Parts: sequence; structure tokens; C-alpha cells
Amino acid sequence: MTHEEEIRYLILGAQREGNRVLTTLLAPLDVTPSQAEVLHCLAEAGPLSLNALGRRLVCESGSPSRLVSTVVDRGWVERREDALDRRQVTLALTRDGIEMERAIRGVEEHLHAWIGTQLSTAEIASVARVLGKLLRGTAAGKAIEQRTRAT
Repeated sequence: MTHEEEIRYLILGAQREGNRVLTTLLAPLDVTPSQAEVLHCLAEAGPLSLNALGRRLVCESGSPSRLVSTVVDRGWVERREDALDRRQVTLALTRDGIEMERAIRGVEEHLHAWIGTQLSTAEIASVARVLGKLLRGTAAGKAIEQRTRAT
């Protein structure tokens, strides 16, 4: 196995393991990691258009309309039509969505603390730098850049 192939599988394995752990941690809240990311993006950036939200999501490629419909149906997000252009819709967290996002943030903090027990601060920074370089110019890389600039 080449080092490049090993990196590919390590990234895939880390993604799968991270998603498995996060799914397990979120299960008591009855929310998926993808739904959690939508709520987190809206909490971080405030109301967004569907298009702007889609540019910030790492979990979803293309249009997140089905994912957004689910969180709207769950009562966590509301669609607000633009008064001048009904085709334009703004998405915003509801009160229930704000409460759910706070609960999700607690779960994510638990996961991040676990990562902190597995890697040193320097290792975390190094991995983030290397993966950021690898993802530079990709849709996921751009979504992450947009979100890190916002915080």
C-alpha cells in the first residue's frame, strides 16, 4: 500500500468512525449528524438562504432541500418567504431549533473532548493544517473555510 493510499483509507476510516460515534451520541436527541450540521450552521451564521446554507454544509453535496425539509417538519427551522420575491426563502432556527442546537453543541463538545484525549494540541493543529491543505479548493474545503471565517 502506498502512503497516498494509506492516507485515503485513514481519512475514510476517521470519517466513518467519527460519524458512527457522533450518530451514537446524538441518538438520544433523535437527530442525525446531517440535521445537526444544518442547525449548527444556522446558529452560527443566523438566517440563511437555502443556497447559502448549502455552501456551508460539509455533510451534503448539491442542494440540501430534502434535509432542510426534514428539519422544517421537525419544527427546528422555519422558512421565511421574501416579501418582494417569493422564490427567495430564508431559513432560520425556531425556538425549538435553538434549544436543539444547544443540546447538540453539548454532544459535540463531548466528542471534541474525546478527540482532545486522543491527540495533543499540537497534533490537532497539525492534522487540521494538513487536511485543510488537502481539501483546499474543494467544495468541502470551501464550506469549512467559510465557516471558520465566520467564527
